[in-house]
Amino acid sequence: MKIDFARNLAVKVLYKIDEEKSYSNIVLDEVLNSNREKLTNKDIGFISELVYGVTTWRLTLDTIIQKYSKIKLKKIAPIVKNILRIGAYQILYLDKIPKSAAVNESVNLCKKYSVKSTGFVNAILRKIDKKDLDELNNIKNDIERISKLASMPEWIVKKLMSELGIEKAQEVCINSNIKPKMSVRVNKLKITKEELIKKLKENDIETEDGILDDFIYLNSVKNITNLEEYKEGLFTMQDEAAALTALVLNPKENDNILDCCSAPGGKTTYLAELINNNGKITAWDLYENRLKLVNQNEKRLGINIIDTQTNDATKLKDKDIEKYDKVLLDVPCLGLGVMRRKPDIKWQREEKDVENISKIQLEILEVCSKYVKKGGKLLYSTCSILKEENEDIIEKFLKNNNEFKIISPDNNKLNEFRENIENQRYIKLYPNNKNDGFFICLLEKNI
Repeated sequence: MKIDFARNLAVKVLYKIDEEKSYSNIVLDEVLNSNREKLTNKDIGFISELVYGVTTWRLTLDTIIQKYSKIKLKKIAPIVKNILRIGAYQILYLDKIPKSAAVNESVNLCKKYSVKSTGFVNAILRKIDKKDLDELNNIKNDIERISKLASMPEWIVKKLMSELGIEKAQEVCINSNIKPKMSVRVNKLKITKEELIKKLKENDIETEDGILDDFIYLNSVKNITNLEEYKEGLFTMQDEAAALTALVLNPKENDNILDCCSAPGGKTTYLAELINNNGKITAWDLYENRLKLVNQNEKRLGINIIDTQTNDATKLKDKDIEKYDKVLLDVPCLGLGVMRRKPDIKWQREEKDVENISKIQLEILEVCSKYVKKGGKLLYSTCSILKEENEDIIEKFLKNNNEFKIISPDNNKLNEFRENIENQRYIKLYPNNKNDGFFICLLEKNI
């Protein structure tokens, strides 16, 4: 009996994620790096597909597995459960893999880890068919139907339905499972967009234009950080929704800017690029090891105006009161707008977390607003999509801080996102095939 090496590694990664409550990207990177010499690029792609696919669609897979299992899922051994999930994922979502191969390879894995379960795994996977996905549409309860169709916890579905209605909530949940494109930001301190595209094409890397001027999409790239163009600092990976924070803040040369929650540095370094590395940026983060990522990105990109400092954004620093022209505040959040990149999020968050995180968000906003000069600007953003983390925070803040007002974003680079600027008050993006979910609100301090 020969065990498929790629599938075996995928099962190990999923088992470790479940048992240690680890993040999929961290465990996957560890396993891939320790087996790099034995893996082809095709293997790496397949393992990543299985791990992220199963993590994304876990609830839907479990629903269909349970349909054919007489044993409750919680009583199935974790390793067997993940073998079933991998098999079911291939059958339901990967058209290029024959069902027979998905079933047989799963049975072989079961022989390695749990011989007594081979018949059980074989019987269930042979019954599973794509029609099982279609039947989920017949569930009468809206919350349950959307939850199982989009593999989304019911509490998230319920909140989105209360804010957006049934149809929009379902659309957002389904879009949260779309595989994101590889979006990169051109470092115009070192190269033009046209020159970078030419260099990448010479290395057989296909590109297409992003929505924003400074962005392009890379197609079918593996191990992107190994590219010479990356090592030389010609680009950095960033979603365009995240990049909007810097564009909306609209920094100018010689500005004194504070980024209160800066790591790993994507927004911080974009601010530096936008002002042509001419000004001053102070970058805070709570953890020193995370600030090292900011420093690494700064060095790679050829930037030298960022001063990194370990700091707790909830604690007021008297010496910095009214010191900065512009303050960027991308606060800690539940991250529900980036679930398509980090599918673990939906399984690790709970409803009670919303209240807890919103208290922290308001506290940070209250404190960091003190650092803005009169006439200066403060940008509040999250990569989340619930009102409680966004609009509600802004409204609570403005009630107690009448020296601030919301202003409409003013930057011609934002034209493609104009439709997302609601009532000239803020930008609200929901995940789709082009961007992550994001909330952005620009405030100005009265003179």
